[in-house]
Amino acid sequence: MGETPRRYTQRILGYIEGKDPMSILAATPRQLARLVKGVSRNRLSQRPAPGKWSVTEILAHLADSELVYGYRIRLILEAGSPPIPSTDQEAWARFSDYARQDPALSLEALRITRERLVLLLKKLPRESWDLHGMHSERGKETVTRVVEMLAGHDLNHMMQVRDRLSKR
Repeated sequence: MGETPRRYTQRILGYIEGKDPMSILAATPRQLARLVKGVSRNRLSQRPAPGKWSVTEILAHLADSELVYGYRIRLILEAGSPPIPSTDQEAWARFSDYARQDPALSLEALRITRERLVLLLKKLPRESWDLHGMHSERGKETVTRVVEMLAGHDLNHMMQVRDRLSKR
């Protein structure tokens, strides 16, 4: 049985306790680039176990997730309490063929879209952070909560990348 939306939210938000989400968002692409620098493409593509993503797949997922989270924030800013659909990350991984993606391209896509998102967020007036949408699984989510979820998501996958690259 998969993780419930409530448990997922608790786990992801647990990663950012005591940390500044905006600092995490700004630093993630640079930290990931340092982690994978000099690592062979073959090593990046190795799965740690059946059904577990490789670093290549994680990087592709992060690039796609950046599009999703950025769209959700922009949707909330555009419309009053819009519906926010969930996504099926396993379906995205299949139809985008994450295992065959170029990790450098995924990292660059993440870097560029993240840089643009951070610039947008830095310019938002305080009241915009309280605007919200209705996530199909998690309910009401403010811009603040979406940013927190994205930062926790970053840390979750950063730990996975570190773990995969620390094993021989």
